[in-house]
Amino acid sequence: MARGVIRTLVAAASPVVRADIAALLEQSPAITVVATSAGDALADDVESHEPQVVLMIADAEDANSVSPAALSRLTLSPDAASRAPAMVVVANDTSGAWVSEALRAGVRGIVARDATPAEIVTAVEAAAAGLVTLPAEVAAALVSANRSAAATRTPDNTAQPLTRRELEVLGMLAEGLANKNIAARLAISEHTVKTHVAAILAKLDAYSRAEAVAIGVRLGLILL
Repeated sequence: MARGVIRTLVAAASPVVRADIAALLEQSPAITVVATSAGDALADDVESHEPQVVLMIADAEDANSVSPAALSRLTLSPDAASRAPAMVVVANDTSGAWVSEALRAGVRGIVARDATPAEIVTAVEAAAAGLVTLPAEVAAALVSANRSAAATRTPDNTAQPLTRRELEVLGMLAEGLANKNIAARLAISEHTVKTHVAAILAKLDAYSRAEAVAIGVRLGLILL
């Protein structure tokens, strides 16, 4: 059977965990593990192997292993930044304060440590497709927090209305389209799509594309 096209790098402090997760992912015909990393030179490993997705296994004994400081190790050179991979984090604690920071840092998937192999594979495939995967309780908490924040906003800091083009892009995010697909459909560049997505997240005060879609549905901006 031909190997998959989703180039994935597995990062974990434990060599046993790296080997186990790599073997798990290689069972999927959609995924190819191009390298593993201990995490201490993650940016160098990413630039060397150019994965589409990085699957980071949080250290069970170190809650700071998925902190913003740890995620900053993926800061790439200007030349490689345009090819930055999507990141999925597997962690024991999916309800900690680090979750919001991780999403703000661009993490596209958060998976519980006791997730099934199928759930881990699905998170990697979703991240490669430009989607965000979160445990149900995490997604619910984020939407709830946004609702609470919206309820306390004053007229001076009410979210700005989306432009017609931003509404179009939001609708396509709801369809699960990746930036390149949105760009092709609208006949614009991927850079322009990224600019629209950033504006949507800022205006809706959303942590991620998934939360932006949830907020858009709640506000009646889009229909699913």
